[in-house]
Amino acid sequence: MSVIREELSTRLGSEAAAWLGAALADAHAAAPPYQDLAEPPARDTASLDVPAPEPAAGNGVPPARDATSRRGVPAWELRFAAAGRVCSGPEAAEVARVLLLRTARPGAAAVARLYDHGSGAERRAVLLALPHLPLTPGQGVALVEDALRANDTRLVAAAVGPYAAAHLPAHAWRHAVLKCLFTQVPLAAVAGLADRARGDGELARMLADFAAERTAAARPVPDDLHHALSLALAAKEA
Repeated sequence: MSVIREELSTRLGSEAAAWLGAALADAHAAAPPYQDLAEPPARDTASLDVPAPEPAAGNGVPPARDATSRRGVPAWELRFAAAGRVCSGPEAAEVARVLLLRTARPGAAAVARLYDHGSGAERRAVLLALPHLPLTPGQGVALVEDALRANDTRLVAAAVGPYAAAHLPAHAWRHAVLKCLFTQVPLAAVAGLADRARGDGELARMLADFAAERTAAARPVPDDLHHALSLALAAKEA
């Protein structure tokens, strides 16, 4: 994670980079002890290379003096919302938000709160960070399922990442694949597609029905569908 942080810092101006350092320090101060997690990280917290907070003039978001703001909201959560104003461009803001989540390691209630009250960009960052958060299996499934009901293709693409591959039930996962085809999200975004699709007869039926509907309506069948169908029709590996 320190490598990702360093790469992002090189893309930011000096003020934004200072803001990022202070934001990560806020997140680190609010994080639970590693021993509370089922799977502690391979390296200790020093490897994150998070400096002490320092002023970052001109960004409109002064560093907090402790882990909680005067409004009772954790300071790092305010930073999470402010990333879009401070970081240059949506991609940099997204990386900053994911870094904040991975550093703060919030529990299920805080993750759900950030998602429920967040913008589309903030929700996408939550979805991308799900595999790295100390959630019990399945706690993020409701968020993934909510994103899959949206028409925002960037949310859909984030929702079918590694967390969905590991925790989304079979029926919901199959419909997620169809959602990608329907909204023209490339199936390359679907983590674990080859493993989960291989030998899935029900998915093969659903894909064939979808292709037939498209053909009957004189609409093109996505090339990705043929790839997914070939996987679903293939025999499972022993």
